Amino acid sequence: MRNRNCRIKMLSPLTSKKCGDQRRLSRVRDLSAPLIMAILVSGAFAMPHLALATNKAEALELETVEVIGTAPLPSIGVPLNQVPANVQAATGKSITEQRALNVGEFLDANLGSVTANDTVGNPYQADVIFRGFTASPLLGTPQGLSVFVDGVRVNEPFGDIVNWDLIPANAIANINLIPGSNPMFGLNTLGGALSVHTKSGDGNPGASATVTGGSWGRRAFEFEAGGKKDQLDYFVAGNIFHEDGWRVASVSDIRQFFGKVGWQDEKDNLDLSVMLADNTMHGIQGLPQEQLGDPHQAYSIPDSIKNQLAMVTLNGSHFLSDTKLLAANLYFRHNRANGFNSNVNNNYPGDGVASSSASVACTDVTAPSPCDPYASNVLSTTKTEGYGGALQITLLDDVAGHKNQFTGGVSADLGRTTFSSDTQIANVVGVETVSIQPLNTPQSVRLDAKNDYFGLYGTDTFSLTDKLHLTLSGRYNVAIVKLSGTSLDITDDTLVPGDLNGNHRYSRFNPAVGLNFNPSKALNLYGGYNEGMRAPSPIELACADPNHPCALPNAFGGDPNLQKVVSRTWEAGMRGRLNDSINWNAGLFRTENSDDILFIASSASGSGYFQNVGKTQRRGIELGLNGKEGSLEFVLNYSYVDATFQTPFSESSSANSTADNVTGIIQVGKGSTIPGVPHQTLKFRLGYQITPAWTIGGNLVATSNQYARGDENNQDAHGKIPGYSVVHLDTHYTISRNWKVFAKITNVFDRQYATFGLLGANEFTGPGNSFSADPATWNNNDQFRTPGAPRAGWIGLTYEFDK
Repeated sequence: MRNRNCRIKMLSPLTSKKCGDQRRLSRVRDLSAPLIMAILVSGAFAMPHLALATNKAEALELETVEVIGTAPLPSIGVPLNQVPANVQAATGKSITEQRALNVGEFLDANLGSVTANDTVGNPYQADVIFRGFTASPLLGTPQGLSVFVDGVRVNEPFGDIVNWDLIPANAIANINLIPGSNPMFGLNTLGGALSVHTKSGDGNPGASATVTGGSWGRRAFEFEAGGKKDQLDYFVAGNIFHEDGWRVASVSDIRQFFGKVGWQDEKDNLDLSVMLADNTMHGIQGLPQEQLGDPHQAYSIPDSIKNQLAMVTLNGSHFLSDTKLLAANLYFRHNRANGFNSNVNNNYPGDGVASSSASVACTDVTAPSPCDPYASNVLSTTKTEGYGGALQITLLDDVAGHKNQFTGGVSADLGRTTFSSDTQIANVVGVETVSIQPLNTPQSVRLDAKNDYFGLYGTDTFSLTDKLHLTLSGRYNVAIVKLSGTSLDITDDTLVPGDLNGNHRYSRFNPAVGLNFNPSKALNLYGGYNEGMRAPSPIELACADPNHPCALPNAFGGDPNLQKVVSRTWEAGMRGRLNDSINWNAGLFRTENSDDILFIASSASGSGYFQNVGKTQRRGIELGLNGKEGSLEFVLNYSYVDATFQTPFSESSSANSTADNVTGIIQVGKGSTIPGVPHQTLKFRLGYQITPAWTIGGNLVATSNQYARGDENNQDAHGKIPGYSVVHLDTHYTISRNWKVFAKITNVFDRQYATFGLLGANEFTGPGNSFSADPATWNNNDQFRTPGAPRAGWIGLTYEFDK
């Protein structure tokens, strides 16, 4: 039998032993070499670092970027120079040093081709967009990215949304952002997959506690502790966070806990983890342009979401032999989300016309009343239980005398969701909507959804020569969605009952092929093609009837079938080293979606429906440079993303200045830019170690302008949302062996900017409002923008216990 210890150490240059399996893994630099870049955010072109894990399957739990995990389950990864894509990576250490609140905030500040749309004005609920594809916490947003935590898909079953607030930042060991339609990661991987791995006690011994305070009433306490004894290890982390918010009514209360217990020996690794969260977040959306002079104010309030999570995951692996690894996981997730959404009605401040949204006979039209409501409040509850697992095997045996690595597996993800919503008639007091009738109005939804997702997948990296590597991958997906329920909604002042029952089944085999050529240790050329798919989510299937539009997330209609979305990605590029300390990369990509799904606005204000709109395309260029020279470290990422509609279609966008005066319809032509996606982004991170105890760092984030939602034809008179650039600074000082202090300033130059725009009607522009007394200005079509946060600062203190 071969020396297992030598193989598990993954060719560390710290050992001089000769191991039979050493030829299967790439060489890496000594861990005693210069400290891993604290701001490493572009692992796509940095050579993988290697850690001395006692068990190779445990390696991803360490705060180093070793190899790229090309399969859903944590296991033996693939050296970067054998991955045919511009993968980006980051460590938990980078997230901690930049004091990022959550994964989404960190991605937006650092990684190439990533932007964030702050649609609701809350730092924990931003849309994260990568290469023009979205991972959003908002129901109704078409999703195009899959997110995994320790091999578990955390896109919520009901709408494929991603709740960034549920993932504790201080529990993260590392993340990989895998671009393209990689079929290995299953459903919803149209533009990419984000794989998050959590820490273990083996790689993170000791304990620490941190307190933070500063602007906007922010105060936070976080802790983490880990250790190992014999074959057992443990790790726990927690966060308690409160912030009043910089805008009115934008309070956030975040409570997160993560715990993991592990056991391992030479052959086996077993981890049992628990993730808990109880979070309440308030948001206040965008402001019409005439109100942006005071960005602290709200348009209408209240709007809130309360997320509660309990998640248990069991991950295990066993070496059947020196060259065969069996891995598996099981998980259970329980998530409950309570939402409160306020809406100013489109007849504000009352037109004296009886509305059938009232549950009583409408004879009294004295406004405001149930017969002539000014506003409405929607209360919704989403209860989801998700469970499933995967079984995966990795084989490292040579094939026909050539190096080869094969990984294959099966997976099942089952979701059970109960959704309900009710509408209250409300009045407007200032900007707050106040209910004037109890929950006995006819508008309501009761919906049960079942998602059964199954996958059979495999990937093989075959070394044609020592310099040329061929990768073949594929996955067969089956998605079964069953809906049952009813709805009552108002369409054109008519009470319309909805039958939400429906059965839908989608299946497809998605292939991938890639090639890597390494003419030298300093240069890697790659190219590849891959396909992925997304099945329509229950929320889309329950709101797909143009004759019965819904006002998300509060009412659903019938369920005509939607086609699955199929993505096809081409990617090519190169990466290498200028010298031992400076790395670079350059690449091109193109992704085309067929039968893409879009939320189409209807003529009823605030309502719409989901529809397949034909082809869309995302293509672009990515450039990167990172390195370390003495005490200076830097990372530079530039990207150009062109996201366009490729099939003409019509939609209702009555607030668009080019809309038909009667129908409110606009015509979206081929080549129109998809709103919300800026063409250009630039990320620059610079760190400098002034003394061994004192470091300082800064981030520059710059994006070009973008179109507002509702301006899909790119012709609205309000124009684009202007681009912006902001600078953030952070510094750390080690007072003593146990005490550390840090500070962070965001938006150092106090720039005024907006990250998101939406065309809509400003209902407060007209008779009786405080913004305009001139009837000539009562055309209330406007462009709403979500203002970016002004300059702010925080300071924190950390005490470390034998860390």
